[in-house]
Amino acid sequence: MMITEMLDRLLDMAKHDADLKERLLNTRQSDNPVADFCAIATEVGLPMTVMDIVNQGEEFYAEIKRSTNGGGENSPDLDYQNDEYSIFIQRLR
Repeated sequence: MMITEMLDRLLDMAKHDADLKERLLNTRQSDNPVADFCAIATEVGLPMTVMDIVNQGEEFYAEIKRSTNGGGENSPDLDYQNDEYSIFIQRLR
């Protein structure tokens, strides 16, 4: 299963499980939020690493950049579009 599918499944699980949702949202206060987020995801059967999250964000951002004006200097800067963890948390709230 690809990381995007796992994140979608985790989001769906959290929307139906208040305890899981709260645990994921509480990672925002952690010293290592992404690592703790991944530990929770792995615990519920969706194994992922910090690098999986980072790579997903970077790949998504690169795809957007390439699709806009050829991906050159005129491509827009998309703040936070490469932060998959923050995007997930926003979707969960």
